[in-house]
Amino acid sequence: MSDKENTLDDEFLDDELLDGEEQEQKLENEEEVEEKSVEETLNEELAKEKDKFLRLFAEFENYKRRTSKERMELFKTAGQEVIVSLLPVLDDFDRAMKELAKSEDKDAFKGVELINVKLRETLKGKGLEMVEANAGDVFDAEIHEAITQIPAPDKKMKGKIIDVIEKGFKLGDRIIRHPKVVVGN
Repeated sequence: MSDKENTLDDEFLDDELLDGEEQEQKLENEEEVEEKSVEETLNEELAKEKDKFLRLFAEFENYKRRTSKERMELFKTAGQEVIVSLLPVLDDFDRAMKELAKSEDKDAFKGVELINVKLRETLKGKGLEMVEANAGDVFDAEIHEAITQIPAPDKKMKGKIIDVIEKGFKLGDRIIRHPKVVVGN
């Protein structure tokens, strides 16, 4: 073989070697890209899972807050129902006290008065308060319930309460029974 042929063969072998090295580098680059894409994929999945976790945690906190609020409302309304059902008993006590005050039996009056005071104090301890409404007070539609209007006995009583028919009560800050009043017009 001639030198020319040897040179061509060497060049051919060098090209082949270079092609092999390039292919190896390409393969290494592809593996790096694949590794990066696997790493990126895992990071994306981790970010998604973190987001799911944070949303779930926030939802659980909202659930706890909501159920706590509902529980408090349940306690308030359960007590309110019992107290509202006892309001007619308080009205009956007031009528009984008026009648017993007229009678001669002072011992019976004292006994009923003790029971009345005890019941009112117990309910007061649970948050029941009487809504003040007296004859001569200015009528307020937010607080009072007008059951009728009558001509005012004098001009000063126009728009004011003439008589209180039924007492009103509030439980905490909320009125559970408005006082029923007669208003002068």
